[in-house]
Amino acid sequence: MQTAAEYSITRKLAADPKRVYRAWTTPAGFSRWFGPREFTTPEDRIVMQTRPGGAWRVVMLDDAGNEHPLGGFYRELDAPARLVMTTGDADDMTGGAASTVSVMLRPTGDGGTEMTVRQQGVPTDAAHAEGAVAGWRQCFDRLAEHLEHR
Repeated sequence: MQTAAEYSITRKLAADPKRVYRAWTTPAGFSRWFGPREFTTPEDRIVMQTRPGGAWRVVMLDDAGNEHPLGGFYRELDAPARLVMTTGDADDMTGGAASTVSVMLRPTGDGGTEMTVRQQGVPTDAAHAEGAVAGWRQCFDRLAEHLEHR
């Protein structure tokens, strides 16, 4: 049975909020970490109109070269503390959101960032929601690795 799933993930990252925010809002940063481990997200396949109402779109590639498009619209951008964007069917760019992703970035006092990502309104069943959370965790592992090695 499908319901509107909601989940939140918090991670400590070894980079200041400005660097984390750039990793979320620039094609060069996003391409380094977005997608599960078996995917790549080529920089030249990312469009980011980073302004309220602007579109974002990525095409992730799996190991076999299959394309997995994803996109939505930015709702809020408050650098470097917060961003809110919709995500869903990248081919439905009419404004109908499948879900909303809110990213909150708080400095930790030691030069790092506490990142909390909340996704809500995901029209899915419980098993798919668990898979989505696992996918986000892989993304955030990759984000942490990218930020540590820079």
